[in-house]
Amino acid sequence: MFWSKKTTANLKGMELAELCRVEAEELYRSGSHHCAEAVMEAVRKHCAPELPEAVVDSVSGFGGGSGAGCICGAVSAGTVALGLVLADKKAAMHLTKELHIWFKEKYGVTCCKTIRQTHQGACPVLTGEVAGKVAEMLSRHVA
Repeated sequence: MFWSKKTTANLKGMELAELCRVEAEELYRSGSHHCAEAVMEAVRKHCAPELPEAVVDSVSGFGGGSGAGCICGAVSAGTVALGLVLADKKAAMHLTKELHIWFKEKYGVTCCKTIRQTHQGACPVLTGEVAGKVAEMLSRHVA
């Protein structure tokens, strides 16, 4: 498990979630990161700083619905982050399902193309929300 014990000692789950939410949204808005990269960087930095910064590059292809408009890049990166941080397949699968259900309840679909049509301009906010949700789920899981 890569989860940083120091992180959990310094921040409570909701504080960590808010920190990741704000940072991911800022990264997206700055133009330095797309949705997937912003989620991965915020979660990596605050939940698993032991992971190399290069893991952010591993999700570069997920932006814009993997370039084809399919599954939301933020959700895809959240899924990867769960697997990397937990290093527990069963837990990662359970939390991934929870993430997808939460996202679908909030936005109706996980399809990037549809979200961009029905929730125009929502990408910066939903990027932050996904990063925050992932951090909140991780803090709950390891608490």
